[in-house]
Amino acid sequence: MLKSEKWSENVILIDADYIDSVAFDLIVNFERMIGRRIPKADIAHWIDCIALDGGLREGDNKIQVVFIHNKDSKSLSNFTPCKFEEEIDGKAFKDKIGEFMMSAFPVEDIVGKDDFFVDALELILNGEGVKRVMVIPDQDKTYEKVRVALHYANDEKRITLFAMQPMQGGNFRQEILGYSLMSALGIKSDEIK
Repeated sequence: MLKSEKWSENVILIDADYIDSVAFDLIVNFERMIGRRIPKADIAHWIDCIALDGGLREGDNKIQVVFIHNKDSKSLSNFTPCKFEEEIDGKAFKDKIGEFMMSAFPVEDIVGKDDFFVDALELILNGEGVKRVMVIPDQDKTYEKVRVALHYANDEKRITLFAMQPMQGGNFRQEILGYSLMSALGIKSDEIK
């Protein structure tokens, strides 16, 4: 259960099932395009890329990373580490950007995942001390609800939305999700012709 107190200054909110699906699509397409096997995405590398694209720089930052996933999803198929309960939830890593504390929340049957995601986003946006929010929604299913929620966000918060293509604007910055995933998958720009 998500709680509204004790949020970090920096929060990354992720639809885990969506990013796993996007990573799969990129792997399949780029293996054909560049003619080599693409390994699973390094989750720490990907999170670092999201943080950098969201405006963080090297320092002693504290970043909460929240994965929302379907109850039946026990792991990410296209990332490593991948198991929500054993390898992601309650785990942390530290690097030059800061300390990343990860949580994974399965969506129970009493609420739909899209609504749960938007409720989590609203809790984070209203969290005391939250200054920077990076959000990766399912752009096909949840985007419109997320855009409406972000419309009412405090203008002092730096909000960055990640999607595979530019989306209808709102009270947020936008970044292309594919770039961070390609980096985490080890796909280099000079391989793409």
